[in-house]
Amino acid sequence: MNDRIQRIQHRLQAALEPILCELKDDSAAHKGHAGAAGGAGHYTVTIISEKFEGLNRISRHRLVYDAVGDLMHTEIHALVIQALSPSETPK
Repeated sequence: MNDRIQRIQHRLQAALEPILCELKDDSAAHKGHAGAAGGAGHYTVTIISEKFEGLNRISRHRLVYDAVGDLMHTEIHALVIQALSPSETPK
């Protein structure tokens, strides 16, 4: 696991205390893209946290962006988010 992914996951763990946090680096699929040229990566995160319970999608995304806010546009160019509460996960 590279340092950037570790930093992102650490931020998400600290802020959201997730039951599950899977972060996938999609940067290779975006080579040549303007955001990739600056060195920032493209990521997909699937995160399950009790902190999302009762929140709408926008509020959940806001919590994720708050956790990684200062990494946006420096280390993260794009972030696809799937944010679920434990009650929404398949049993």
